[in-house]
Amino acid sequence: MPRIAQLYFKTAIIFLIIGIGMGLQMAISDDHTALGAHAHNNLLGWVTMALFGCYHAFNPRKAEKRLAMLQYYVYTAGLIVLVPSLYLLLEGNMAMGPVVGISSIVVFIGVLMFAAIIFSGEESTAASPKAASR
Repeated sequence: MPRIAQLYFKTAIIFLIIGIGMGLQMAISDDHTALGAHAHNNLLGWVTMALFGCYHAFNPRKAEKRLAMLQYYVYTAGLIVLVPSLYLLLEGNMAMGPVVGISSIVVFIGVLMFAAIIFSGEESTAASPKAASR
């Protein structure tokens, strides 16, 4: 499995652990004010990163490209700033608004970079179903 796929899976599981912790905290306190941060953490951190990892696992040639590692760092850095700043914003710290905005743009740039990886013309090294049946 390519290194970047492993990085995505390891990072995704960290976001899952954080997401479960956030959910437990909300349930125990009966305060669901930060539900949006919890949802962003789980969908952008756990689910999306696991899907990025799956894509790279199935496309090892694309996973070797420098753009793939750069995209991982951009997306992950944006998300590491986005989730806690969104949490604080939802808890009433209005000063976090610009931080949420900027980190959201960084995450979006990471998604656009992933789109560039997907749409790059290089084919996967995995055998096609037709070739495997011969």
